[in-house]
Amino acid sequence: MPRLDWIGKDKVENYHDKVVFHTLEKQYTFNSDKESENKIIHADNLIALKSLLPQYEGKIKCIYIDPPYNTGEEKWKYNDNVNDPRIKKWLGEAVGKQGEDLSRDDKWLCMMYPRLKLLQKLLSNDGVIFISIDDNEQANLKLVCDEIFGERNFIEIFSWRKTYTPSNLSQTSKKCVEYIYCYSKSRNNLTRFKGLIKTNDADNPLIKSNNNYKTLIFPCDRIITTQRNDCFFSAGEYGTRVNKVFLKNDVEFKDGRFLQNLILEGKFIWTQEMLESELNKDTKIIFKGTSFAPRYDRRNYEPEVPRNLIDNEDMVGTTEEGGKILKTIFGEKVFDYPKPPSLIEYLINFICNDEDIILDSFAGSGTTAHAVLKLNKEDGGNRKFILVEMMDYAENITAERVKRVIKGYKDVEGLKGDFSYYELGKPMFKDEENLNEEVGEEKIRQYIYYSETKQPLTREQDKEKKYLLDNYNYTGYYFYYEKDSLTTLSLASFANIIKDKQESYIIYADICTLSEEVKKKYHIVFKKIPRDIRRF
Repeated sequence: MPRLDWIGKDKVENYHDKVVFHTLEKQYTFNSDKESENKIIHADNLIALKSLLPQYEGKIKCIYIDPPYNTGEEKWKYNDNVNDPRIKKWLGEAVGKQGEDLSRDDKWLCMMYPRLKLLQKLLSNDGVIFISIDDNEQANLKLVCDEIFGERNFIEIFSWRKTYTPSNLSQTSKKCVEYIYCYSKSRNNLTRFKGLIKTNDADNPLIKSNNNYKTLIFPCDRIITTQRNDCFFSAGEYGTRVNKVFLKNDVEFKDGRFLQNLILEGKFIWTQEMLESELNKDTKIIFKGTSFAPRYDRRNYEPEVPRNLIDNEDMVGTTEEGGKILKTIFGEKVFDYPKPPSLIEYLINFICNDEDIILDSFAGSGTTAHAVLKLNKEDGGNRKFILVEMMDYAENITAERVKRVIKGYKDVEGLKGDFSYYELGKPMFKDEENLNEEVGEEKIRQYIYYSETKQPLTREQDKEKKYLLDNYNYTGYYFYYEKDSLTTLSLASFANIIKDKQESYIIYADICTLSEEVKKKYHIVFKKIPRDIRRF
């Protein structure tokens, strides 16, 4: 397998292990009286991803990230050349003097590598990661992901048609497409992707064609559309040169539906009789925005795996759609080239069930949360989202967008839901030797249990079994700790702290006076606080 090398790689290959674990401190919960399973985290995503490990390692079904493309642009809010002062400071700490010689590509790779390592840990065994990228770093991304996720776990490079009106500034070609790399955690555990409606059955007459023009009446009560804004359509030509359709009558669109039947003229393969026959079979006609390019949706169909080309045929929007949605939410332009929620919805549906967790560690404007909430509203699901954003707009753009989407904005109905907002808390260790007791006993207990078992600590501490963390694989884990005094593991204290007989015991304390014979007899492993608390 080809292996990518760059200046600074030796410094970042295992850097994720050196990242000091920090707590996450909840600031508030929006739209709920209790802590939400949805999270928005304002923090450096490298540290935040490390902080998520105790609760979420191996539990994230779908990760979508839209990292900086390393284009060299500096005027965006979302600085895109890995030249943000915080990233430069981190590179100096991680790479050292070598950082002075890094090229733009070297910096990008140094930034991405440890983050991808942590994302790989968070993925479930049947999970996948989607990574948006353009031409600047796609070749490097492929080699790095092959190394981290394994070449065998490469799934696909999806090409997404990001715009129908590309810039004409290039001397060589118009850039219509971006790429979405997809890798699995373990291809052996991957389920079949759920994709499109199967449209090539002989008994399905509702397929677009270049036949002669026909005039058909589409009943307004059987139409689904991606059109969002109330408007009035005048009779005339709509769509593109390829999908040209003539609207023969004026129609109004209000509150998500057409108020009059649509009389369309176009190159349809079906007749009016075929159309009405299909509608009697629980079929619905779908229109994409204002293009009036009809598709159909039958309730019962054999799904296909998705194509590796994602365009409007898949009911997926463009950056223009993403921009319009954001402008409607905020009343002004707040981001350049945001992804449309429909793209993230489409990707999530490849793999996710309605209880899965979706993570986005380059959250930007919060599109991933928007997509998750929209899917939940549509099918009654309970998918959860975790967003991480390091920039200062995490509160006033990322979280604010999710608030407005939940409650509703302008004339758009709210999607419902909630989330908790977090800031980065204190480090677990003050230095190489000393535990930071300021983080609080509860978080220390959670950290130690995870470091031992790789499982989240869900058992709540109680008075009767004060020192018990929990039982796992026939072993009892104990944290014999008092903040203001030293604890000694002796025969007397052992009898006092152990309430349930276990096959073996792992006990953290300050001092141990048990003999080796006693420890062997009762299968006790003593670990000294803080020396034996493992860093991960």
